[in-house]
Amino acid sequence: MKKTIKLAVVAALALGATSAFATNGSALIGMGAKARGMAGTGIGMSHGAESALTNPALITSVEKTEISFGGTIFMPDVKNENGVNLGPLGDESGSATSDADMSVIPEVSIASKVADNFYIGVGMWGTAGMGVDYRDANDANTGQMNMVTNLQLMQFGVPLAYKISNFSLAVTPILQYGALDINYVMSDALVTAMTGGTVTKGYTVGNGVAQDLSFGFNIGASYEMSGLTIGAVYKSRIDMEYKGQLSRAIQNFGVATYTNDKLSTPAELGIGASYVMGEHTVAIDYKQIKWSDAKGYKDFEWDDQNVISLGYEYTAKNWAARIGYNYASSPISEQSYSGVNGAGLSSGLVNTFNLLGFPGVVESHYAVGGTYAISEVTSFDVAFTYAPEVTNTYKNFLGQNITTKHSQTGLSLQANFAF
Repeated sequence: MKKTIKLAVVAALALGATSAFATNGSALIGMGAKARGMAGTGIGMSHGAESALTNPALITSVEKTEISFGGTIFMPDVKNENGVNLGPLGDESGSATSDADMSVIPEVSIASKVADNFYIGVGMWGTAGMGVDYRDANDANTGQMNMVTNLQLMQFGVPLAYKISNFSLAVTPILQYGALDINYVMSDALVTAMTGGTVTKGYTVGNGVAQDLSFGFNIGASYEMSGLTIGAVYKSRIDMEYKGQLSRAIQNFGVATYTNDKLSTPAELGIGASYVMGEHTVAIDYKQIKWSDAKGYKDFEWDDQNVISLGYEYTAKNWAARIGYNYASSPISEQSYSGVNGAGLSSGLVNTFNLLGFPGVVESHYAVGGTYAISEVTSFDVAFTYAPEVTNTYKNFLGQNITTKHSQTGLSLQANFAF
């Protein structure tokens, strides 16, 4: 077991955690290629070792020891058009495509049966992220303000599961690493307009990358009977603080009262079920992501998401095929209140940062995937996910239109070893 733990750490660090647009807000729809091939479905269906984060109670399907490692090449396509017409001071309206169009998200999972009723695992996973890169968008005098945002989240966990007859219960203590960087350029004309001419010189906003470590936990349960598996999971909120990031980014828009640098990973509640009929398995998951209670996201008016995932798997002797569909309405919506919200932010400023810097707005996701086993020990998984383009137009901090178009594709590859 010590050797497999070392393997997990080395492999995950080699892959590295990079920023990504994830599918449900800033959260990935699935951990591992099997789950992603079914559009994230896995709360009530075991995927072996990779179930450690989705529902740790389901690692009890591992007969001896299983290792899974791989990653996802994530390719978001984000375009933005922002109207920044300053009248006599100039027109800084512009459109651009984000250069943050590819990232690698790692996943390493190990599960082992250590006694008749007791199972243990270990894993490191890239779990979420967001990012845009408009640094080369024409020049500094565009509506994108050369904005660059980069959020990275990675979790290390040790799932512990206990099985009695058909019932399993598990907990996964989580150590989460996070990094956040926000940069943009305030042009001379924009600063002059915002300050009424009291300040006329533009500047660059950026404080370098801020990092944090924090703890959380997942709790899972499952019950099996006559081909039916029912599962439930709770994931705790994990509070993170990135000093000098959100506060400085907002204060340079004249909101001196905004001092929050917390951006929490939201809590999740989920239930799921699967049913096996010979070679066929159908599965359904429902979960709620509590963005409205997560620090930072709450300030920017993110709504809770109700996520529905549907999946189907066909299993043959040495291969399997999967399809899936995942839907959740966008956690971001246009704000139009007068004055400021409880965090001291105007609706236009909230709209600008959501659509320009953190546009987690895609809703529908389609997936296909499969497994090929070359022996009883070794198998390989592949999954492809696609989120069709969505277009959102809100009012920015000047009361003018800001539009973002966003679509996604992702390719997941994974190797599995059972022994």
